[in-house]
Amino acid sequence: MSLKQVSSNKCFEGFQKVFEHDSAELKCKMKFGIYLPPKAETGKCPVLYWLSGLTCTEQNFITKAGFHQAAAEHGLIVVAPDTSPRGCNIEGEDESWDFGTGAGFYVDATEDPWKTNYRMYSYIKDELPKLINANFPTDPDRMSIFGHSMGGHGALILALKNPGKYKSVSAFAPICNPIQCQWGKKALGGYLGSDVSKWEAYDATQLVKSYPDSHLDILIDQGKDDQFLSAGQLLPDNFIAACTERKIPVVFRLQQGYDHSYFFIATFINDHIKHHAKYLNA
Repeated sequence: MSLKQVSSNKCFEGFQKVFEHDSAELKCKMKFGIYLPPKAETGKCPVLYWLSGLTCTEQNFITKAGFHQAAAEHGLIVVAPDTSPRGCNIEGEDESWDFGTGAGFYVDATEDPWKTNYRMYSYIKDELPKLINANFPTDPDRMSIFGHSMGGHGALILALKNPGKYKSVSAFAPICNPIQCQWGKKALGGYLGSDVSKWEAYDATQLVKSYPDSHLDILIDQGKDDQFLSAGQLLPDNFIAACTERKIPVVFRLQQGYDHSYFFIATFINDHIKHHAKYLNA
């Protein structure tokens, strides 16, 4: 599968690049950002995958999060894919900001007209890592995942659905219990149909209840002044309760005065990079 380089910028002695490729899973062109730390010039590095939230592209994280210095210091390759297929000419894909374009929700759609293209779960789980491992100096056995909002939901479900695949997981303001919130009901209903039991396969609060062991150290940061927290879209308390019941270790930090924005993410990004480096460089 051929990669086309879109951009390359030197950053903390490494390179922030963007590539485009034809996705077999999504049947459209996709872009992803990849930061190659200086260590990647001389040896294989672990990979940390970032999943962005609603309305985002691959650009939001690489331009706003300020993660490059920490990634360079810890020798981590950081991959930031787009959040959904684009330009698929599906009727209604651009009608709303929280469904369709920019809102893939990291599920494999089963409903028409979405099921042909909207397969972000399989894209992130299988196609993208294969592509990254084939083209960059990665250690495929050392991989972790984190994300924000819809992407925090994506990171949690990918880690919980695939025990042992990721060394660690973290999230900023994740949508923790989508079957219970408006964003989740809209997306999961649209992509998966009306059978709520099918939604549960993509709900972190449901998945953690049957997670087979406790070897998953979860870090979650949540802004206390996040407008979507108070609107009942994120529901972290439900997830924490489920983790506590199953004795799954989770560090949940409620950050006073912080909202849902990338200013919040940039403030605590170094803590998350360190969290993952502890496992990826062990």
